[in-house]
Amino acid sequence: MISKKITKICAGISFISGIIILLSVVYPIALYEAKSKREYPNLVSPLSKTSRIMENSYNLFEESDYTKASNWFPTKDEFSEAGIVSYRITIPRLGIEDALVSIGGEDLADSLIQYPGTSVPGEKGNSVIFGHSILPIFYEPDNYLAIFSTLDKLVDGDDIYVYYDEIIYRYQVVDKFEVRPIQVEVLRQDEDSSYLSLITCTPPGHPSKPKRLVVRAKIIPVTASKQ
Repeated sequence: MISKKITKICAGISFISGIIILLSVVYPIALYEAKSKREYPNLVSPLSKTSRIMENSYNLFEESDYTKASNWFPTKDEFSEAGIVSYRITIPRLGIEDALVSIGGEDLADSLIQYPGTSVPGEKGNSVIFGHSILPIFYEPDNYLAIFSTLDKLVDGDDIYVYYDEIIYRYQVVDKFEVRPIQVEVLRQDEDSSYLSLITCTPPGHPSKPKRLVVRAKIIPVTASKQ
């Protein structure tokens, strides 16, 4: 009799634990989706018929390894890895300090990755930086698999510091939006100023990674001090 009661109690605890674990996974994703619909209602560009076919074909590959940067925008030209150069980035609001950025790298488990062919920090153009994300509850600014899990917390005016070639560059967030994986126009270069585009898969923790969050920051020119 006692053993049956113990079995029922254990079963009840297991059931409740299972529900709690399930909610801890589903709730953050649902919360992000609700926030995404509110904050980016019109920022995912409408897709043409051809684009939709390409996207549907892309969605068949559910086992894509998203620790590889080349899988993030699969319709882009082949991801090359020539002449690896690295630098550091600090994002105070997210608690990220001196994170490593590899130019043209591939493994997002080891560092942030700057997409090859995009401009280097401090020069006119668009430095595109990929960072991995998981469920926000597991966010760790020192863990590259979790480093961009709270990227959506950045707001206009937030500072980002880049340490490149022994020079410190200061950028400020100016925009935030979402795109589909086939919308590679976010990798294009801008000639009017120097920009950073920080990109991660969203919703954080979602198994199929259906969208990409883009946070755009613009360089703040150094003002000469008064004599």
